[in-house]
Amino acid sequence: MNTLVTGSSGLIGTALVDRLLASGQVTRLVRDEPAPGSRTVDVRWDPAAGTVDRAGLEQAGPVDGVVHLAGAGIGDRRWTRTRKQVVLESRTASTHLLVDTLCRLSPPPAVLVSGSAVGYYGDRGDEELSETSSAGTGFLADVCRAWESEAGPAAAAGIRTVLLRTGIVLSRAGGALGRQLPLFRLGLGGRTGSGRQFRSWITLEDEVGAIEHCLGDPGVSGPVNATAPHPATDAELAAALGAALHRPAAIPVPAAALRLVLGSEMAGQLVLGGQRVLPDVLQARGYRFAHPELDEAVRSVLTPAG
Repeated sequence: MNTLVTGSSGLIGTALVDRLLASGQVTRLVRDEPAPGSRTVDVRWDPAAGTVDRAGLEQAGPVDGVVHLAGAGIGDRRWTRTRKQVVLESRTASTHLLVDTLCRLSPPPAVLVSGSAVGYYGDRGDEELSETSSAGTGFLADVCRAWESEAGPAAAAGIRTVLLRTGIVLSRAGGALGRQLPLFRLGLGGRTGSGRQFRSWITLEDEVGAIEHCLGDPGVSGPVNATAPHPATDAELAAALGAALHRPAAIPVPAAALRLVLGSEMAGQLVLGGQRVLPDVLQARGYRFAHPELDEAVRSVLTPAG
Protein backbone atom coordinates (compact mmCIF):
# COMPACT_ATOMS: atom_id res chain seq x y z
CA MET A 1 0.00 0.00 0.00
CA ASN A 2 1.29 3.45 -0.91
CA THR A 3 0.10 6.00 1.66
CA LEU A 4 0.44 9.73 1.08
CA VAL A 5 1.01 11.69 4.29
CA THR A 6 1.02 15.43 5.01
CA GLY A 7 2.19 16.88 8.33
CA SER A 8 4.64 13.98 8.58
CA SER A 9 7.15 15.86 10.76
CA GLY A 10 4.74 16.42 13.64
CA LEU A 11 4.18 14.23 16.70
CA ILE A 12 1.46 12.10 15.11
CA GLY A 13 2.91 12.16 11.60
CA THR A 14 6.34 10.93 12.69
CA ALA A 15 4.90 7.96 14.56
CA LEU A 16 2.45 7.19 11.75
CA VAL A 17 5.12 7.17 9.04
CA ASP A 18 7.27 4.79 11.09
CA ARG A 19 4.30 2.42 11.46
CA LEU A 20 3.28 2.60 7.80
CA LEU A 21 6.81 1.97 6.55
CA ALA A 22 6.74 -1.42 8.26
CA SER A 23 4.20 -2.68 5.75
CA GLY A 24 4.31 -0.48 2.67
CA GLN A 25 5.45 2.65 0.87
CA VAL A 26 5.02 6.14 2.27
CA THR A 27 4.94 9.22 0.06
CA ARG A 28 5.22 12.51 1.92
CA LEU A 29 4.18 15.96 0.81
CA VAL A 30 6.93 18.23 2.19
CA ARG A 31 7.77 21.92 2.01
CA ASP A 32 11.56 21.52 2.17
CA GLU A 33 13.92 19.90 -0.29
CA PRO A 34 13.72 16.10 0.15
CA ALA A 35 16.51 14.77 2.34
CA PRO A 36 18.95 12.30 0.74
CA GLY A 37 18.66 8.73 1.94
CA SER A 38 15.08 9.13 3.12
CA ARG A 39 13.05 5.93 3.54
CA THR A 40 10.06 7.78 2.11
CA VAL A 41 9.29 9.18 -1.33
CA ASP A 42 9.15 12.95 -0.84
CA VAL A 43 7.21 15.33 -3.10
CA ARG A 44 7.32 19.12 -2.77
CA TRP A 45 4.28 21.26 -2.09
CA ASP A 46 3.56 24.75 -0.77
CA PRO A 47 -0.02 25.16 0.49
CA ALA A 48 0.41 28.90 1.11
CA ALA A 49 1.38 29.41 -2.52
CA GLY A 50 -1.12 26.84 -3.76
CA THR A 51 1.50 24.73 -5.53
CA VAL A 52 2.22 21.00 -5.60
CA ASP A 53 4.53 18.89 -7.74
CA ARG A 54 1.81 16.88 -9.48
CA ALA A 55 4.30 15.27 -11.83
CA GLY A 56 6.36 14.09 -8.87
CA LEU A 57 3.24 12.75 -7.20
CA GLU A 58 2.22 10.83 -10.31
CA GLN A 59 5.75 9.46 -10.58
CA ALA A 60 5.61 8.24 -6.97
CA GLY A 61 3.08 5.69 -8.17
CA PRO A 62 -0.62 5.14 -7.55
CA VAL A 63 -1.67 6.45 -4.14
CA ASP A 64 -3.89 4.01 -2.25
CA GLY A 65 -4.68 6.13 0.82
CA VAL A 66 -4.03 9.60 2.18
CA VAL A 67 -3.58 10.93 5.72
CA HIS A 68 -3.75 14.70 6.01
CA LEU A 69 -2.27 16.07 9.25
CA ALA A 70 -0.82 19.43 8.16
CA GLY A 71 -1.63 22.57 10.14
CA ALA A 72 0.00 25.20 12.34
CA GLY A 73 0.11 24.46 16.08
CA ILE A 74 -2.98 25.63 17.95
CA GLY A 75 -1.32 26.02 21.34
CA ASP A 76 2.16 27.07 20.28
CA ARG A 77 1.63 30.83 20.45
CA ARG A 78 -0.79 33.37 21.91
CA TRP A 79 -3.89 33.89 19.77
CA THR A 80 -3.32 37.26 18.18
CA ARG A 81 -5.47 38.16 15.18
CA THR A 82 -2.57 37.25 12.90
CA ARG A 83 -1.90 33.94 14.63
CA LYS A 84 -5.56 32.92 14.44
CA GLN A 85 -5.52 33.59 10.72
CA VAL A 86 -2.42 31.40 10.36
CA VAL A 87 -4.07 28.58 12.33
CA LEU A 88 -7.18 28.73 10.14
CA GLU A 89 -5.55 29.18 6.74
CA SER A 90 -2.86 26.55 7.35
CA ARG A 91 -5.69 24.04 7.60
CA THR A 92 -8.16 25.26 5.01
CA ALA A 93 -5.61 26.15 2.31
CA SER A 94 -3.68 22.89 2.67
CA THR A 95 -6.87 20.80 2.65
CA HIS A 96 -8.23 22.65 -0.39
CA LEU A 97 -4.99 22.13 -2.33
CA LEU A 98 -4.68 18.51 -1.29
CA VAL A 99 -8.26 17.60 -2.19
CA ASP A 100 -8.04 19.37 -5.55
CA THR A 101 -4.82 17.45 -6.28
CA LEU A 102 -6.27 14.08 -5.23
CA CYS A 103 -9.35 14.54 -7.40
CA ARG A 104 -7.07 15.09 -10.42
CA LEU A 105 -4.97 11.96 -9.86
CA SER A 106 -5.55 8.99 -12.14
CA PRO A 107 -6.51 6.83 -10.43
CA PRO A 108 -7.55 8.81 -7.33
CA PRO A 109 -6.89 7.29 -3.90
CA ALA A 110 -9.55 5.10 -2.35
CA VAL A 111 -9.54 6.86 1.03
CA LEU A 112 -8.66 10.19 2.63
CA VAL A 113 -8.26 10.48 6.41
CA SER A 114 -8.38 14.23 7.00
CA GLY A 115 -7.40 15.70 10.33
CA SER A 116 -9.79 17.60 12.57
CA ALA A 117 -10.13 17.94 16.34
CA VAL A 118 -12.56 17.60 19.23
CA GLY A 119 -12.54 21.40 19.34
CA TYR A 120 -15.33 20.98 16.75
CA TYR A 121 -17.75 20.48 19.65
CA GLY A 122 -16.82 23.62 21.56
CA ASP A 123 -16.91 23.86 25.36
CA ARG A 124 -19.78 21.53 26.34
CA GLY A 125 -19.32 20.85 30.06
CA ASP A 126 -20.11 17.25 31.01
CA GLU A 127 -22.39 16.57 28.00
CA GLU A 128 -21.50 13.26 26.34
CA LEU A 129 -20.62 13.89 22.71
CA SER A 130 -20.60 11.48 19.78
CA GLU A 131 -19.94 11.91 16.08
CA THR A 132 -23.60 12.86 15.59
CA SER A 133 -23.42 15.75 18.09
CA SER A 134 -23.73 19.27 16.75
CA ALA A 135 -20.84 21.67 16.29
CA GLY A 136 -20.09 24.07 19.10
CA THR A 137 -19.21 27.75 19.11
CA GLY A 138 -15.96 29.67 19.36
CA PHE A 139 -12.77 29.99 17.37
CA LEU A 140 -11.73 26.33 17.57
CA ALA A 141 -15.16 25.11 16.53
CA ASP A 142 -15.17 27.54 13.62
CA VAL A 143 -11.73 26.35 12.50
CA CYS A 144 -12.78 22.70 12.63
CA ARG A 145 -15.97 23.33 10.65
CA ALA A 146 -14.08 25.19 7.93
CA TRP A 147 -11.31 22.56 7.95
CA GLU A 148 -13.77 19.69 7.52
CA SER A 149 -15.74 21.56 4.87
CA GLU A 150 -12.68 21.74 2.63
CA ALA A 151 -12.52 17.93 2.61
CA GLY A 152 -16.11 17.71 1.33
CA PRO A 153 -15.25 17.71 -2.41
CA ALA A 154 -13.18 14.55 -1.93
CA ALA A 155 -16.23 12.68 -0.70
CA ALA A 156 -18.30 14.16 -3.54
CA ALA A 157 -15.71 12.81 -5.99
CA GLY A 158 -16.12 9.29 -4.65
CA ILE A 159 -13.09 9.19 -2.32
CA ARG A 160 -14.04 7.60 1.00
CA THR A 161 -13.43 10.48 3.38
CA VAL A 162 -12.87 10.26 7.14
CA LEU A 163 -12.87 13.40 9.31
CA LEU A 164 -10.66 12.46 12.24
CA ARG A 165 -11.58 14.50 15.33
CA THR A 166 -8.58 13.95 17.56
CA GLY A 167 -8.44 14.66 21.27
CA ILE A 168 -5.41 15.32 23.49
CA VAL A 169 -2.67 12.96 22.33
CA LEU A 170 -0.72 11.53 25.26
CA SER A 171 3.00 11.16 24.53
CA ARG A 172 6.11 11.97 26.49
CA ALA A 173 7.70 13.03 23.18
CA GLY A 174 5.61 16.17 22.78
CA GLY A 175 2.15 17.67 22.61
CA ALA A 176 0.28 18.96 25.65
CA LEU A 177 1.54 16.16 27.91
CA GLY A 178 5.14 16.67 26.84
CA ARG A 179 4.92 20.33 27.85
CA GLN A 180 3.45 19.47 31.26
CA LEU A 181 5.85 16.72 32.26
CA PRO A 182 8.78 18.87 33.49
CA LEU A 183 6.58 20.55 36.10
CA PHE A 184 4.97 17.28 37.20
CA ARG A 185 8.38 15.61 37.52
CA LEU A 186 9.38 18.40 39.90
CA GLY A 187 6.22 17.91 41.94
CA LEU A 188 4.87 21.28 40.79
CA GLY A 189 1.98 19.99 38.68
CA GLY A 190 -1.72 20.11 39.35
CA ARG A 191 -5.14 20.83 37.91
CA THR A 192 -5.81 23.87 35.76
CA GLY A 193 -8.60 26.16 36.80
CA SER A 194 -11.43 24.26 38.48
CA GLY A 195 -10.16 20.92 37.16
CA ARG A 196 -13.73 19.91 36.35
CA GLN A 197 -13.38 20.43 32.59
CA PHE A 198 -13.25 17.19 30.61
CA ARG A 199 -10.17 16.10 28.69
CA SER A 200 -10.84 13.73 25.81
CA TRP A 201 -7.51 11.97 25.48
CA ILE A 202 -5.90 9.23 23.41
CA THR A 203 -2.43 7.70 23.53
CA LEU A 204 -0.16 8.22 20.54
CA GLU A 205 -0.17 4.45 19.98
CA ASP A 206 -3.96 4.42 19.72
CA GLU A 207 -4.03 7.56 17.58
CA VAL A 208 -1.81 5.82 15.03
CA GLY A 209 -3.84 2.62 15.39
CA ALA A 210 -7.09 4.49 14.81
CA ILE A 211 -5.70 6.11 11.66
CA GLU A 212 -4.61 2.72 10.33
CA HIS A 213 -8.05 1.33 11.14
CA CYS A 214 -9.74 4.16 9.24
CA LEU A 215 -7.46 3.60 6.25
CA GLY A 216 -8.21 -0.10 6.12
CA ASP A 217 -11.88 -0.34 7.02
CA PRO A 218 -14.08 0.43 3.99
CA GLY A 219 -17.08 0.86 6.28
CA VAL A 220 -15.67 3.96 8.01
CA SER A 221 -16.44 7.39 6.62
CA GLY A 222 -17.49 10.81 7.84
CA PRO A 223 -16.68 12.08 11.34
CA VAL A 224 -14.67 9.76 13.60
CA ASN A 225 -13.74 10.69 17.17
CA ALA A 226 -10.12 9.68 17.87
CA THR A 227 -10.44 9.62 21.65
CA ALA A 228 -10.22 6.89 24.28
CA PRO A 229 -13.52 5.45 25.60
CA HIS A 230 -13.20 7.07 29.03
CA PRO A 231 -12.68 10.87 29.02
CA ALA A 232 -11.32 12.26 32.26
CA THR A 233 -11.54 15.57 34.03
CA ASP A 234 -8.49 17.80 34.12
CA ALA A 235 -8.10 17.03 37.83
CA GLU A 236 -8.22 13.28 37.15
CA LEU A 237 -5.57 13.62 34.45
CA ALA A 238 -3.34 15.60 36.83
CA ALA A 239 -3.79 12.97 39.55
CA ALA A 240 -2.93 10.17 37.11
CA LEU A 241 0.25 11.96 36.05
CA GLY A 242 1.28 12.56 39.65
CA ALA A 243 0.64 8.92 40.59
CA ALA A 244 2.58 7.58 37.60
CA LEU A 245 5.54 9.83 38.42
CA HIS A 246 5.27 9.27 42.19
CA ARG A 247 5.05 13.01 42.70
CA PRO A 248 2.43 15.22 44.33
CA ALA A 249 0.06 16.92 41.92
CA ALA A 250 -1.55 19.43 44.25
CA ILE A 251 -0.45 22.82 42.93
CA PRO A 252 -3.33 24.23 40.84
CA VAL A 253 -2.86 26.74 38.06
CA PRO A 254 -5.39 29.54 38.71
CA ALA A 255 -7.77 30.42 35.89
CA ALA A 256 -6.94 34.11 36.29
CA ALA A 257 -3.25 33.42 35.72
CA LEU A 258 -3.99 31.43 32.56
CA ARG A 259 -6.16 34.22 31.19
CA LEU A 260 -3.41 36.72 31.91
CA VAL A 261 -0.71 34.68 30.17
CA LEU A 262 -2.72 33.26 27.25
CA GLY A 263 -5.49 35.78 26.86
CA SER A 264 -9.13 35.15 27.79
CA GLU A 265 -10.16 33.56 24.49
CA MET A 266 -7.26 31.12 24.22
CA ALA A 267 -7.35 30.18 27.91
CA GLY A 268 -11.12 29.74 27.87
CA GLN A 269 -11.26 27.48 24.84
CA LEU A 270 -7.97 25.61 24.96
CA VAL A 271 -7.38 25.09 28.69
CA LEU A 272 -10.35 26.02 30.85
CA GLY A 273 -13.01 24.59 28.54
CA GLY A 274 -13.40 20.96 27.58
CA GLN A 275 -15.34 18.25 25.79
CA ARG A 276 -16.52 14.81 26.92
CA VAL A 277 -16.12 13.00 23.61
CA LEU A 278 -16.82 9.30 22.99
CA PRO A 279 -15.38 7.17 20.15
CA ASP A 280 -18.67 5.60 19.09
CA VAL A 281 -17.71 4.98 15.45
CA LEU A 282 -14.34 3.38 16.21
CA GLN A 283 -15.89 1.06 18.76
CA ALA A 284 -18.83 0.17 16.51
CA ARG A 285 -16.37 -0.71 13.72
CA GLY A 286 -14.39 -3.03 15.97
CA TYR A 287 -11.33 -0.96 16.86
CA ARG A 288 -9.78 -2.30 20.06
CA PHE A 289 -7.97 0.31 22.11
CA ALA A 290 -4.54 -0.64 23.39
CA HIS A 291 -4.99 1.85 26.25
CA PRO A 292 -8.67 2.47 27.10
CA GLU A 293 -8.15 3.41 30.78
CA LEU A 294 -6.41 6.60 31.90
CA ASP A 295 -4.18 5.31 34.71
CA GLU A 296 -2.75 2.47 32.63
CA ALA A 297 -2.42 4.74 29.59
CA VAL A 298 -0.38 7.32 31.49
CA ARG A 299 1.88 4.67 32.99
CA SER A 300 2.43 3.17 29.54
CA VAL A 301 3.23 6.54 27.98
CA LEU A 302 5.73 7.40 30.71
CA THR A 303 7.53 4.03 30.61
CA PRO A 304 10.56 4.16 28.31
CA ALA A 305 10.43 1.67 25.43
CA GLY A 306 12.55 -1.43 25.82
